[in-house]
Amino acid sequence: MLPQLASTIAAATVAYTMFQSYFPPVLSAIIRRYTDKLIAFFNPYIQVTFPEYTGDSFERSTAFVDIERYLNNAAIVQAKRLEASVEKDSENVVFSMANYEEVVDFFQGIKIWWNSSITTVSGNRTTFSWVSRGDESETVKKSFKLWFHKKHKEIVTTKYLKYVLKEGKEIAIRERRRKLYTNSGYDKWFSFRENRRVWGHVLFKHPSTFETLAMDPEKKQEIINDLINFTKSESYYARVGKAWKRGYLLYGPPGTGKSSIIAAMANLLEYDVYDLELTSVKDNTELRKLLIDSSSKSILVIEDIDCSLDITGEREKKKKKNEKSKNKKKREEEWMNRGGDDDKSKVTLSGLLNIIDGLWSACGGERIIVFTTNHIEKLDPALIRRGRMDKHIELSYCGYEAFRILAKNYLGIELSSSHKLFPRIRTLLEETEMTPADVAENLMRKNTDDDQESCLLRLIEALEESKIKSEEEKKKKAEEAAKKKEEEADEEEESEETEEEEEGKKVEKTGRKR
Repeated sequence: MLPQLASTIAAATVAYTMFQSYFPPVLSAIIRRYTDKLIAFFNPYIQVTFPEYTGDSFERSTAFVDIERYLNNAAIVQAKRLEASVEKDSENVVFSMANYEEVVDFFQGIKIWWNSSITTVSGNRTTFSWVSRGDESETVKKSFKLWFHKKHKEIVTTKYLKYVLKEGKEIAIRERRRKLYTNSGYDKWFSFRENRRVWGHVLFKHPSTFETLAMDPEKKQEIINDLINFTKSESYYARVGKAWKRGYLLYGPPGTGKSSIIAAMANLLEYDVYDLELTSVKDNTELRKLLIDSSSKSILVIEDIDCSLDITGEREKKKKKNEKSKNKKKREEEWMNRGGDDDKSKVTLSGLLNIIDGLWSACGGERIIVFTTNHIEKLDPALIRRGRMDKHIELSYCGYEAFRILAKNYLGIELSSSHKLFPRIRTLLEETEMTPADVAENLMRKNTDDDQESCLLRLIEALEESKIKSEEEKKKKAEEAAKKKEEEADEEEESEETEEEEEGKKVEKTGRKR
């Protein structure tokens, strides 16, 4: 049997060689074209090819990368030869089929074949995948080929391929190493396009979670539910005609955990964080470009928005007295005249509003925008209205429930248990104001001799000192207010006396004239 098969192959090889030698190229092309049509007519299977590189691009095709991610598990189970690599933004090893390996997939009862293949093309290099042999360059192109029965064409092309690409993207997002980005400072010697790095980044490894967050449990659960609902509402946002984004305004005194909440949100949703420093943004155009260059599944943060730029409270100030209005106009003129200084930002309130909920806000999807401030009263109402900052979260001083979470974090006292000093601490927290950051500092073990009781006693001492100080400040303010009121009364009395004297002088002068 083998000798007969060998002779058949040899005869076919000789026939093919004679065909290429004696038939003109034009005739060969015509015969090949019709032969391919004849084979396709009787072949019930359809083939779809996904090349690693398309055209003259030096970047791998996103479709090829998504398919590679999707076929990862199938390749591990079915393929006998694998290729392994660690992607730049991933912590996991990515396995893919070696050349000419094949795996089988099933979708809605349909059997689908995938195989990995390579083709070698002589000529100029057009991609990174190339090797040189002597004076010639050969381009080695890798691709995935998909095979399925033609009766399933509609399901495969309209549903299956969308499913594969979507799953591949989600796998890549789950396995990637999340990053904390910040915008690079503007260099006046180079244009935006000439700057290599729009966003610089480091790995995001903040340990804050909602479980460790010192916050009222009900408010915490409300935020968690809101975030999870947002991630599942893509179709809802599309149906109501809104960009798939949500705004959060975090406000309260310093040390109340605004930055910790942002980190907890990122860890819960597995999002990247973009920390936008507005003072480093040249103008509104660059602000829009930064937005375009950020990815979806991310949190865009502007901390201390009231201190970032002179763009807050503009409309509210116009309602003040004439003197304040003149001062405001003077400040606006100074702001507009700063165009001569290339080092100062020219971002305006209008430009910022445009990226929050204007036309540019729809660039990308599944994005959360967070503003933080210590002084909400300084912000322009247009900046924080509902629809821009959808959820306003006030972070206040530490309450007893937040203290219990901190005691668990720092001292290991479970929420289900208690301590003899807790009632005293609860009373003091109700009588005085202390931020969660200050409470945590007093609960932290400073040396190896510190135990639970010594840390709690230190906190009690700090709370009592804060209470005394607070009472003294209130007393001082009351005295200053009373003194000011007395001075105002004296000034008013003196003013009345002065008016009476002037009126008397006028009457006396009128009498003399008569």
